[in-house]
Amino acid sequence: MKRLIFISIIILGLTKLFCKDMFISDKIFQFQVEERISIKEKQKQLDKIYSSKKLGAFVENNKTIFRLFTPNAEEVSLVIFENVEDTVGFVYDMIKDENSVWEVILNEEMYGKYYNFLVKHKDKEPVLCLDPYAKAVASFNTYFTPRKGIIIKENNFDWEGDTWIRNNWRDLIIYEMHIRDMTEHPSSGVENRGTYLGLTEKNKKGGLSYIKNLGVNAVELLPSMEFANVEIPYRKEFRGRFNTWNPYERNHWGYMTAAFFAPEEYYSINTRKLEKNKWSGADARQVNDFKEMVKAFHKEGIAVLMDVVFNHLSEYEFGNLKEIDKEYYFRLDDDGNFIAESYCGNDLRTEAPMLRRLIVESVLYWMQEYHIDGFRFDLGKLLDWETIETVIYEAKKINPDVVFVCEPWGGGYDPAGFSLRGWGAWNDQIRNGIKGENPYNGLGWIFGSWYGNNNPQRIKSYVRGTLVNDEHGLFQKPEHSVNYLESHDGYTLGDFIRIGLRYVDPHIQKIKNVDEFVKLDEKQLKINKLAAMFLFTSQGIIMIHSGQEFARTKVIPFNSEIPDTNQGKIDHNSYDKDNEVNYINYNHPELNSELLNFYKKLIELRKKHPALRRAGYEEISFISDEKNPFAIAFVINHANETIIVAMNADNDKDFKFELKEKFEILLSTDAPINKINNQISLKPKEGIILKKIK
Repeated sequence: MKRLIFISIIILGLTKLFCKDMFISDKIFQFQVEERISIKEKQKQLDKIYSSKKLGAFVENNKTIFRLFTPNAEEVSLVIFENVEDTVGFVYDMIKDENSVWEVILNEEMYGKYYNFLVKHKDKEPVLCLDPYAKAVASFNTYFTPRKGIIIKENNFDWEGDTWIRNNWRDLIIYEMHIRDMTEHPSSGVENRGTYLGLTEKNKKGGLSYIKNLGVNAVELLPSMEFANVEIPYRKEFRGRFNTWNPYERNHWGYMTAAFFAPEEYYSINTRKLEKNKWSGADARQVNDFKEMVKAFHKEGIAVLMDVVFNHLSEYEFGNLKEIDKEYYFRLDDDGNFIAESYCGNDLRTEAPMLRRLIVESVLYWMQEYHIDGFRFDLGKLLDWETIETVIYEAKKINPDVVFVCEPWGGGYDPAGFSLRGWGAWNDQIRNGIKGENPYNGLGWIFGSWYGNNNPQRIKSYVRGTLVNDEHGLFQKPEHSVNYLESHDGYTLGDFIRIGLRYVDPHIQKIKNVDEFVKLDEKQLKINKLAAMFLFTSQGIIMIHSGQEFARTKVIPFNSEIPDTNQGKIDHNSYDKDNEVNYINYNHPELNSELLNFYKKLIELRKKHPALRRAGYEEISFISDEKNPFAIAFVINHANETIIVAMNADNDKDFKFELKEKFEILLSTDAPINKINNQISLKPKEGIILKKIK
């Protein structure tokens, strides 16, 4: 049955007509039935329901089929809009089958139409909801973020023969980056700044050409599924929350997923800033733009990995799985309130069979439709093991070399558990041991300091891949260890070193001249080089964050329009800033060109010499110096080559050792290296890589 209704309130983001319950405490959602049974028992019963029917909106045999799974809804209707701004839509009743799939079939191809599901639960007003399987999304840019799905033709792109980049995991050198940040700064020289297409432009100072010239073979995109861009108003109350933390009212990094099958539409808009209270993404160009970006990277031999967030949904939005079926899709306490070990307001119940199915199908869709080469799972420990196992099993049927890595924490900590299941995981041991946990009283090895229970044996373990062979080891294989010293979270490595050396106090000091501040002096340069050398000579996957190669700084820019009292200070959590604190300033690599070139040489050496990335545990032996525990030297015998790596992190003592055979210098942190006959002498904060001459 089709009928016409008026839906103006939703478009304005004022939801009292269909979502008035959203203005009341979450306790209004407490599960109530005639027989009082626990939430857990209710969810066990719900988990017996399963359907293999294709879900979402799709065209078959000149008909458009719409399906939504929700076992607890009382009524579900389809609403079709001719235009994205329309406040009037055509409503079609949907029929529920025996497995709780609601369906309606329309006898025409509905490509280009906008749609929502109107979901009614018992004793609640109906809510206009986004299809969780929507393949493209238009968004109204407010903190409520009403969204409409767009019906598109799938598998409708000229890939020009492109397929996956199939790397051995041990060969991976990953560059973690944010799509907008890589080209938005004017110094990038890119025409389509801040966009997917901006990352297809060649022969520009920034973007694709910069990444290619650096030499990495993979990029890891910060979240690029459709996400919540706007947070609640600053210093105003919303549903019992008072925003005291985010004067920018933005979520820039993207860790608040809104649609698991649709690319973020903001990255197709070539504007200098997000325009609030306007619709965007209505032309669905983001679908092909994303594919053009992937194809451009692939043409340069660079794999594309996606950072994905399946552990929670956007906290401040409505009209998503929370309103489609809260009891089915979310982990709840005994009172029916959201459990939030993610600290983001809710945790998805990934163990629910139909949600597990959604996660698996999302991953496979991005592989098949967008040629994605791998994934990094945010807060991976919040997903249940069966989902983790199913995802990698099904994905490897399509691409046996697909990359899966994760944060092995979130509601627990178990990198070893992920390794047992064939997953890689971020190695926080090497991060904390080499750099330190914090730059105040938790400095690591590069500072000539032992953080916590760090010690020489642990340092040796990191070199070999932090394997279970060693005490406190984590991984079954070296390729399961994602070795990194900097990520989007926390201070950049450059800033960590600046603070650790007491060059700046980030709590009180304001930087007025960022160009002057970012320039490294000799002491900073030495420590940055030493950190990089350790990272790139350790077995495992290597990951660097964008700008690490030139000791990027994150100084919050001054802006009189934003009431941020931290302007001018160094930022350690820039998730909320769509501005120059996050944009890559391509003038800064020139200021620190010596460090940049050092990273390029390390990348080149790692790619050229298998010993630096594929050595076995027994192929690595150590040269010890009992007088200097902060000095480390190791010999790698692999693939008919012998390489020695020696590094001295001590603050005062030299490190000397004998060479019994002839070696050539592949790279040193400082030239010239003092070589006395067959003796190598390293001063504090120096390192060297040698290769045996046959």
